[in-house]
Amino acid sequence: MPGFLLHVGATVMCMHGGQAQPLVPNPRVMVGGQPVVTQASPYVVAGCPFVPPGNGPCVTAQWITSATRVLAGGMPVVLQDSQAICMPTGTGLLALETQVQVRGM
Repeated sequence: MPGFLLHVGATVMCMHGGQAQPLVPNPRVMVGGQPVVTQASPYVVAGCPFVPPGNGPCVTAQWITSATRVLAGGMPVVLQDSQAICMPTGTGLLALETQVQVRGM
């Protein structure tokens, strides 16, 4: 399904409201003047308020779906509707705001 490409400036949060940022964006491909994010880049989550017994808050996340036709540096780019899994909770990420000029599939 087509969706807008995620870039470093996109607002991405864990399901509990923690702020997520990519650790390794692709520095060679820019959208709106900011590097795009590929599926290979892990995300770090800060400020997750979820503290259940024995499971802890979201700390990192990895995208499990991405674009099928758009690559950056040989890796699929992450789209606004891509899915991710947070560790250690197993919940997902929400891409709330991103650029609205470049769409991928």
